[in-house]
Amino acid sequence: MIRRDFLKSIGTIAAGTALSGPLLHAAPSLPGLLPDGDVHSLNDLTLPIRPLRPETDRQVSVIIIGAGNRGNVYADFARKFPEQVKVVGVSDILEHRKLRMAGQHNIPEENRFGDWSEVFTRPKFADAVVISTPDNLHYKPCMKALAMGYDVLLEKPVAQTAQECKALGAQARKYGRILAVCHVLRYAPYFLALRETVRSGAIGKLVSLQHLEPIEYAHMAHSYVRGNWRSSKETTPIILAKSCHDLDIMRWIVDAPCKTISADGSLMLFKPENAPAGATRKCTDGCPHESTCPYSALDIYTRRKQHLGVFDLDGNRDAKFIEQRLHTPPYDSYARCVYYCDNDQPDHYVTEMVFEGGVTASFSMEAFTPWGGRRTRLMGTKGYIEGNGSQFTLREFRTGKKAVWDKKVSDIAEYRGAGHGGGDHALVRDFIEAVAAQDASRLSSTIDVSIESHLMGFAAERSRKSGRKEKV
Repeated sequence: MIRRDFLKSIGTIAAGTALSGPLLHAAPSLPGLLPDGDVHSLNDLTLPIRPLRPETDRQVSVIIIGAGNRGNVYADFARKFPEQVKVVGVSDILEHRKLRMAGQHNIPEENRFGDWSEVFTRPKFADAVVISTPDNLHYKPCMKALAMGYDVLLEKPVAQTAQECKALGAQARKYGRILAVCHVLRYAPYFLALRETVRSGAIGKLVSLQHLEPIEYAHMAHSYVRGNWRSSKETTPIILAKSCHDLDIMRWIVDAPCKTISADGSLMLFKPENAPAGATRKCTDGCPHESTCPYSALDIYTRRKQHLGVFDLDGNRDAKFIEQRLHTPPYDSYARCVYYCDNDQPDHYVTEMVFEGGVTASFSMEAFTPWGGRRTRLMGTKGYIEGNGSQFTLREFRTGKKAVWDKKVSDIAEYRGAGHGGGDHALVRDFIEAVAAQDASRLSSTIDVSIESHLMGFAAERSRKSGRKEKV
């Protein structure tokens, strides 16, 4: 049974049941939803989880355009399942990244390219293309790939404008190609369990939800002040660059289109007027505040050794080697003082949404937290759920009983070793199956629904700038 049919079947099963039905084997008692006792486990919740090995009898060939962090995550799937997937081409403007991937996958010289446009000077030579380039280099290569007959796995966000997003959907339909968006959280067991618990009727009718994405202060400094996503003009607004996953997850859980959205937020801290007196332009220039600044590049990268994927260290995590990178172009951009970067992304952002059917939602994206990990609260007519990205607790109003889902990804054999809470490789599996069978229904989302969450983000940004509620 393909994934979408399976989801439909368990939705049908769950429609007339609460947690006493087949959705939860461990809770058979009535009249309450949960068995007697104080705290119960939801870890036996039936989820649409399958082994990561693609169900196909032929090998799918792919070209990786963008051999950075995300490109390598998707390419690694071919090393895990070589009979089902083969990387036959690579494109990256950084020579060492291109050569590293070419060596790992035995890619012939003639299939190694620099700029993405070079890939398409050749006649079509693979089944599919994975586009994991920077945000501003999604639209053009995707349009070209679709026109040349490639199926495409496209990293989010899809494009830089709402018009481009719609054009990509139209292009996929025009050429009859499969276009999948990397909304990997839909495949993470935590979010699968959260959604299926809501669908089971365990909290009655969903009325409202609150969702928080704590970016974490060092991550904010790394990615959205110093890093690739610092400029909304060069990439996309932060509500999409960081949080199109979250908009998609909220839309997915509510299971209805968003009608209106309003937003507010600003860049409060990371600008020149907030720089402490005497601060140098780079943390590596002997800044007098380096030892106390929470955003110190030396502290984040060389001491705590966080966010090192951008430095192409090839396994060398020696502090002196990392510091040397901070003095060497292009990596020295990550040594910049956070108050003297060419950034414009807000560091706090709040939105309010109304969905068809009347469900309301609020979403906050916050830079100034000591941790990451999404937090979610779901309010229903019969119960309440609160989760932190790895576990959630259900509380039933009538009986006061509660149950916890806290299953570790490492305990789920099918997803072990996959990133994003188990979702990265499950997404690639479904894409490979869809390409092999030429059946887009094997994906968790149609391209139109994937684009819908992007349109929510663009509407939110219009609202933030205009101060008006926007229709989606």
